[in-house]
Amino acid sequence: MNPQFSMDALFTTEWLHPYMVPFLSLSYPTATPQNPDSFHDHPHYITGLQDLCLIVTCIAIMAILRDALRLGVFEPFARWKLSRDLYHRKKLEWASEKGNGTANGVANGNAKANGHSNGSAKAATNGNGVVNGVAQPTARELRQMHRSVLRFAEQGWSVVYYTLQWSFGLYLHRKLPTRLFDPSDLWEGYPHIPIPGPLKFYYLTQTAFYIHQALILNAEARRKDHVQMMTHHVISIFLMATSYFSNFTRVGCLIMVLMDWCDIFLPLAKMIRYIEISQIACDLTFVWFLVSWFITRHVFFNFAIVSTFTDLPRLVPFAWLPEEGRYLSKSAWIVFCTLLTALQVLQVIWFGMICRVAWRVITTDKGASDDRSDDEGDDKEN
Repeated sequence: MNPQFSMDALFTTEWLHPYMVPFLSLSYPTATPQNPDSFHDHPHYITGLQDLCLIVTCIAIMAILRDALRLGVFEPFARWKLSRDLYHRKKLEWASEKGNGTANGVANGNAKANGHSNGSAKAATNGNGVVNGVAQPTARELRQMHRSVLRFAEQGWSVVYYTLQWSFGLYLHRKLPTRLFDPSDLWEGYPHIPIPGPLKFYYLTQTAFYIHQALILNAEARRKDHVQMMTHHVISIFLMATSYFSNFTRVGCLIMVLMDWCDIFLPLAKMIRYIEISQIACDLTFVWFLVSWFITRHVFFNFAIVSTFTDLPRLVPFAWLPEEGRYLSKSAWIVFCTLLTALQVLQVIWFGMICRVAWRVITTDKGASDDRSDDEGDDKEN
């Protein structure tokens, strides 16, 4: 079988209704260039509005996968882990309480001859039921455990998605004739058309993911930076869509790879904290996230921004020629630069919050917890 990346060969069969083909395959196939500079053995495509159909399908698939992983994998695992830990903790607490109560009861019995132990009296009045020698968890403990289960499951989908998509994006970046430390390669040879199949699929799935994230942002626990997150998603979707249809896919691919790397480790650190595996492991993961964030988003990403300001107008003439696939007017360039700068401003604000967490870890005994996370005030018992 030819190892080419072709969803068309898989889905465009005779039994499939023509109206369904765009929802299940890459649209607009075209002839492969004679001497492509990358992906020589893959089908090539052009862009068009029909690509939105596949984005809709990807959003639906992501919604199903997210719920399947959340309900079928992450929530059951977190509930089992936290229930087991809570059971052992309550068992140890009850054993310690009973031992102390028996000792005190003997001492008091010798002194007062009342025949009662403080432990028995305390067990009868502390409000906790006892089953098989184990004090039962309080309503507050159960609420906290349930909340941690939900938070763990929410972060699990992010870890799975970003790990897979970053790996795929890195594969694409290594295949493309671009270099991280010389971003001028991103612009040479513009317009970069037609698009190889893997790159087209990557762009459409990434766009679908950010649209999906924007749709579910209000479904999850509200974060302190809800407005900033929504702004980030809107800007990201707009940049991906415009770079896709204006044939600036190589810079988009690089930026998405940079962004996805550190997004693996923040939700991973949260997952470790929610199921109480190890505070040291949580802190180390958070430190790695902090370092990764700074390098990818405030060093390498700035390379791309500076290159957009300087190399793009130097290497690509301003021209709006849709028939040639050229969509770079001076106004479009200014908008592109402005939005990339706005993304950097948002990330600087978030980095300040992250540094505050790191400083708290260093100066206090508190472990790492993301200042950008959902507000989680202590539950009050009624």
